[in-house]
Amino acid sequence: MNYNSDNKSFFSSGIRSLDLMLQGILAGDNVVWQVDNIKDYFQIVEPFCRHAYKEGKRLIYFRFAEHASLLPENVEAQVYNLDPRAGFEQFISDIFNVIEKFGKGACYVFDCLSGLAVDWYSDRMLGNFFMLTCPYLYDFETATYFVLFRNQHTPFAIKAIHSTAQVVVDVFGSGEKIYLLPLKVFKRYSPTMYMLHSWEGDVLRPVKRSATVSEIMSEVPQPWIDGNINPQDTWTSTFIRAQDIQKKMEKTGGERREEVNSLKEQLIKMIITRDDELLRLCEKYFDISDLISIGKRMIGTGLIGGKSAGMLLSRAILKKTNPKWNDLLETHDSFFLGSDVFYTYVIQNKCWWEKHNLKYSDKVFDDAGSIREKLEKGKFPRDIIEQLKEMLSYFGQSPFIVRSSSLLEDAYGNAFSGKYESVFCANQGTPEERIENLLSAVRKVYASTMSEDALSYRIHRKILEREEQMALLIQRVSGSFYGDLYFPQIAGVGYSFNPFVWNSKIDPAKGVIRLVFGLGTRAVDRRDEDYTRIVALNAPLVRPESSFDDVKRYAQKVVDVINLSENSLTSCDFEEVAKKSPEIPIEIFATKVREMELRAREYNIADVFPWMISFEKLLTKTSFVENLSQMMKEIEKAYNHPVDIEFAANFLNEEDYRINLLQCRPFQVIGEIKEIKSPDNISKDNMVLRTGGPIIGQTALRKIDKIIFVLPEKYGDMPISEKYSVARLIGKLTNMKNKNENIMLIGPGRWGTKMPSLGVPVSFSEIKNVAVLCELAMMRKDLTPDISLGTHFFNDLVEMEIIYLAVFPEKEGYFLNDRMLKTARNKLKKLTSVSGPAADAVHVIDTAELKKGSAAFIHVDALKQEGMVFLSAEAKNK
Repeated sequence: MNYNSDNKSFFSSGIRSLDLMLQGILAGDNVVWQVDNIKDYFQIVEPFCRHAYKEGKRLIYFRFAEHASLLPENVEAQVYNLDPRAGFEQFISDIFNVIEKFGKGACYVFDCLSGLAVDWYSDRMLGNFFMLTCPYLYDFETATYFVLFRNQHTPFAIKAIHSTAQVVVDVFGSGEKIYLLPLKVFKRYSPTMYMLHSWEGDVLRPVKRSATVSEIMSEVPQPWIDGNINPQDTWTSTFIRAQDIQKKMEKTGGERREEVNSLKEQLIKMIITRDDELLRLCEKYFDISDLISIGKRMIGTGLIGGKSAGMLLSRAILKKTNPKWNDLLETHDSFFLGSDVFYTYVIQNKCWWEKHNLKYSDKVFDDAGSIREKLEKGKFPRDIIEQLKEMLSYFGQSPFIVRSSSLLEDAYGNAFSGKYESVFCANQGTPEERIENLLSAVRKVYASTMSEDALSYRIHRKILEREEQMALLIQRVSGSFYGDLYFPQIAGVGYSFNPFVWNSKIDPAKGVIRLVFGLGTRAVDRRDEDYTRIVALNAPLVRPESSFDDVKRYAQKVVDVINLSENSLTSCDFEEVAKKSPEIPIEIFATKVREMELRAREYNIADVFPWMISFEKLLTKTSFVENLSQMMKEIEKAYNHPVDIEFAANFLNEEDYRINLLQCRPFQVIGEIKEIKSPDNISKDNMVLRTGGPIIGQTALRKIDKIIFVLPEKYGDMPISEKYSVARLIGKLTNMKNKNENIMLIGPGRWGTKMPSLGVPVSFSEIKNVAVLCELAMMRKDLTPDISLGTHFFNDLVEMEIIYLAVFPEKEGYFLNDRMLKTARNKLKKLTSVSGPAADAVHVIDTAELKKGSAAFIHVDALKQEGMVFLSAEAKNK
């Protein structure tokens, strides 16, 4: 191809001999100049700007670095001042908006890109930036100049830039002379193009004498042949500096406080958080050595995310507050997959544009589905796979869990409880099988960012437009090997504030835990008809159950474990687990049922299993309750906010045990539990329902505008597939909600269960708009509503300020006026065209039609555990 300066399809560098050397600057060219000194670049970029201005082309300059302006005097351009510290997403969105504004054929100049790696603490994100920006500029047929400092970036960034740019040129300063060496010129070639060129006056000439070439090039550092040259990005150099300072402090015993504090802030912003409130806590409780230790356990770069930050910060708070926690806490050896890795994964698997445009979509869930499919099948950068293999070698064949740790997750105001996946890896099999299982787990968590529940939560919390990056927390599963099973002895969730007060002896401020034997999955998911133990920490023996028969009935009978032979998470009967684990001090966690032993003797039954999980000895004969209560209170004091935690614990005996603090976040409880006077003299004719608990939520008196009632007898007789249809129908109805309308759901069994035989399997997105959720003990005689304290479902109720209550129609103190609800006019057909069994099982009731001149109200007293829904013309909505 011959260069012709009159060809209008060409741009120009403003230097004719440079145009001849490169055979022109073509429409779409992204030209990268690699320099040692920014001053050498001025004489290259200025002619480009002057020529564009002279030719009347639109010239745009993106200004974001600290060096002097690249725009020459007397040249007018559109200058956009950008702040990289606002974040990658904001920065690149601002640039794309400008490119779209000026359309095709514009000329662009960027400040030195090397500064972006400093602001983003990451060469990986610099490479990501170029992989997105360069093709976009190419599509708009622009001519763009970029500049980069040579030998200051990692191979990942350089490879991304070189593979994406159309033109890459090295610029060398030797004495008073400038030399240019083209490294890449897309779709152009000449016999001298890739030779070293000397710049003399306005002329560029190939250097043909070998003596001159070798003299110049031998002075240029070459990392690939000189082991002493190790390009370090900001990430690496910052950690090296931190280690140097730590060594000096250990050696001299002193410290330069100002330098240490500045470096500590930089490290926290680089790996933990950029949230001001969390930043202050981290500065108080983390020291330089803590931050270096975190950095050593990171795979890739970026932030570690909310879940990881909460786990690490809570541990640091405890250890700085009281030295006893050094011995009582089980040591963590988790790894952190940085948020930059997720961004790279999204970009390299061609999902970024779809994800970026999702916030503007009018069909969010449909568009998210196609993104999710790509994320489930994506490929990983080779360097990340190698690091993950090293991590697997470290873990050996110990089971671990891959947990979401989003940048928005577990923060003040946004818990994201259960919205993202967590995946257990039993970690058995060949090395090839183990790495593939791990990669599949990572893909699954990444894909869950596009789940309907996660997106519904973000929409509901008005944070869909906020930048969402997914880091991962990879934790060794706490526990021991018991034959072919692996599990912790106990696990659960805890709250430093108890929103469920079922007895006057309970102090809400003392906290509550939901406790299980085995893996804690049973404590956080509503999956089957088994139960867990709820413990008020100031009164651990005060139970919600009223009789010993109830205690036996509601005792945990199924245990979640990792089955090593099956290489999976599974559930087993407690008896099976106990018999396979004779070394466990079972008497700490279970009680012998004397009645069962006596009956066995009476009928001469030899192999009876008399144990029932009760945790009586754990709660009364060990210091576990006292320590867990103290743990949450010390963290709560540091956070200045109630907290919820996830934990596991393992015992050798009553006195020797370790607690593994797995997670900690601010608990999204609102206000205090207060008392409101109960309405008097409500007749049965005006009573919709009455409950004596359980009740969770704020004590309140509020109006109910609409009741959605799932008929227990109709729902109970349905096949499983139709029960899912009922859940989808309810989601459709609740999402038709009018502004300021209060909706109450009443239905059989457990709302939000994953098993339709136990209740209505609605998701978060299907109940997020309701005000009250009522569970009826009516679908099966042996099925009881479960308050699910500590589950992700429970967290959703508290965070969304949804009142929860249960009704046992057969029990004294409870009442359900099902005749009123069944005979009320059903508005379902006016709202939807759905027909069939699902429509037959759902009644939609306008409460204003229940009784002329009356409105429906709910009154709940969380302290007294009393509540009612009633009709009244007198009540006021408070």
